[in-house]
Amino acid sequence: MAPQETLLRAIQDYPGSNNPSSFLAMNEGNCVFVAPGLPGAVAYRAAGDHLVQFGGPFAPEEAYEPLLAAFEAFAVEEDRRLVAVQLQGQDARRYARRGWTVNQVGASYAVELAGFSLAGTRFMRLRNKISRAHRAGLVVQEADLAQWREAMADLDRQWLGSKGEHARQLEFLVGQYGGAAQRHRRLFVGLLGGRLAGYISYSPVYGDRPGWMHDLSRRRPDAAPGLMEAINRTAMAHFRDEGAAWLHFGFTPFTGLDSGVEQPGHSPGFACFMRLLWEYGEAVYPARTQLAYKEKWAPQVVLPEYVAFRGPATLTGFAHVFRACNAF
Repeated sequence: MAPQETLLRAIQDYPGSNNPSSFLAMNEGNCVFVAPGLPGAVAYRAAGDHLVQFGGPFAPEEAYEPLLAAFEAFAVEEDRRLVAVQLQGQDARRYARRGWTVNQVGASYAVELAGFSLAGTRFMRLRNKISRAHRAGLVVQEADLAQWREAMADLDRQWLGSKGEHARQLEFLVGQYGGAAQRHRRLFVGLLGGRLAGYISYSPVYGDRPGWMHDLSRRRPDAAPGLMEAINRTAMAHFRDEGAAWLHFGFTPFTGLDSGVEQPGHSPGFACFMRLLWEYGEAVYPARTQLAYKEKWAPQVVLPEYVAFRGPATLTGFAHVFRACNAF
């Protein structure tokens, strides 16, 4: 079986850590590690002298730690250091027991779709934004990538250009479209006058809170307010009517920090650094803007997510996570 197919099967069959972002492991550009005789797979990218692991091993219970041990040995053979990102709580506890330095790095957010409604005063501003977008002529529909791919690529260039001359297209911890995994994703587009104004791509989520993840999203810089909210509201209605249980909004770094969920042996200095990035790091990543969008939907579940270092927590190791993301 090809490595990508092995990884996909592992994500679908062994969602033990309940990582809502697990499908991002399927991104093109990721590497897949498998060990002879062990079921499951590990997704990672090489960045400098580090291997940056995405999530924990996607493996059944009995193979989880043997597969992780095999990956640790592989890194030693490659003379690379290890850092893992977007670990879930169950992963974090296991990594800490194995001697990794594990710290919370942010949180992910989810809304239960059954009975979800925008009725009530809590959602009044959100309803008004969505209504304003529709009054401006917005049409939202589920779409096929083949029809809109060229327009989406052009919109991507406009969106990136609006972020400044040094902005780069992020990878690894954000979604993508196209490639062999596209058949598993869903795409919703917003049209103004028949022209693409914005889109949201959704990835499947497995585990105890199955459903979809609000993944890659882009909008025209001059698009009407409420555009993205209107697209997402339409998608949520589709997913709910199909029987999907949850909509996940994915991981936002530096948010939801809580000293009560830190793991034994965590680095207090790194925890302080995360809090500083929340307070002053908007130039590094727009965490406050991302969180504000997610909180509009009143998520019922907030899940802490972690970064783990095979050895002491270092800013150099953390920088390699950003390097794997093409942030610099």
